[in-house]
Amino acid sequence: MSEQPIPFIDLAAQQAVIRPKIDAAIARVLDHGQYIMGPEVAELEKQLAEFCGATHAIACSNGTDALALGLMAKDVRPGDAIFCPSFTFAATGEVVAWLGATPYFVDILEDTYNMDPESLSQAILDAKAAGHRPVGIIPVDLFGQAADYDRIEPIAEENALWIMCDTAQGFGATYKGRVTGSIGHIATTSFFPAKPLGGYGDGGAIFVGDDELAKIIRSLVNHGYGSERYDNVRIGMNGRLDSIQAAILIEKLALFPSEIEARDRVAKRYSDGLSDVVVTPIVMEDTRSTWAQYTIRAPGRDRSSILDALKAKGIPTAIYYPKPMHVQTAYQHYPKAGGALPVCDRLAAEVFSLPMHAYLDEATQDRIIDAVRTVVPTIVKSAAAR
Repeated sequence: MSEQPIPFIDLAAQQAVIRPKIDAAIARVLDHGQYIMGPEVAELEKQLAEFCGATHAIACSNGTDALALGLMAKDVRPGDAIFCPSFTFAATGEVVAWLGATPYFVDILEDTYNMDPESLSQAILDAKAAGHRPVGIIPVDLFGQAADYDRIEPIAEENALWIMCDTAQGFGATYKGRVTGSIGHIATTSFFPAKPLGGYGDGGAIFVGDDELAKIIRSLVNHGYGSERYDNVRIGMNGRLDSIQAAILIEKLALFPSEIEARDRVAKRYSDGLSDVVVTPIVMEDTRSTWAQYTIRAPGRDRSSILDALKAKGIPTAIYYPKPMHVQTAYQHYPKAGGALPVCDRLAAEVFSLPMHAYLDEATQDRIIDAVRTVVPTIVKSAAAR
């Protein structure tokens, strides 16, 4: 008989803490009636910029549109080559293809799951040899940890490439004194509900340091407007964030620093309890993760059997990501650094994530740890998976 399941991400637990403030924030929007581009949007942008140290924060409709707006502002076009890791959610490469440019998929580092700088250098050589124009890099701050920018930034500078940081999972993380959102020529994030800083619907933001670039992005977000309402000076999109979502996010941002601390404590207890039975996450020195996911591996074990056995004990899991982008149907024809991405391929067959959120109490953590410690040693690699 299965044990009572626990939630993978318990959004209700946070809502119980802040519900009165959320209700009051929504009521204020209903009272003033400015549902689009109301004062909450500007206030959220101000607070986001202050939080991460960016010069400009521009709220938008979702994390995918945030990426697309960054590329549009950089005038990305067919013939351009843009480099991104293959081990990520599809949006990272999707937006490149939207604009007719070529995504070059890059391998990842085994210890952090983030972009491998050596593979990036190879991809740039490949693009030049193929006659594409290398223009930009989209590192991903996967699972909440910043990419290794001290190694990526010199490659970008050497090749005159801009960096747009996809920090949909990593917003609020720190990297050697810098907060994600303030790293790169552009940074983008998502406020999808399951993200560490999530709304109650879709939302996103773009962060930039350049005043002129910020002005262009603000125009693009709102149909490419110019100085006159009906004189659109560029082709944009309807990428605005609703006032109600901004109001909700203002209240959630106030809790965010304490929630990052709480996630860090959960991750530490997981690692202390599991590092001798599975491969637990590595956080680079002088950095802090937001722990969007707590992802582990059990090499040599049958992952499907592990997940089934954990499910029977009421422990939910998820696989991020079972298929890297370079093997997905829509993207498999795009170039891969060096022609193959072996680390992506191998880790995609091994990873699975455990429940992670700021309100995961110690008793529930212990139940998860005990279940993994019980299940994993009993599972062997099936003949079909060998």
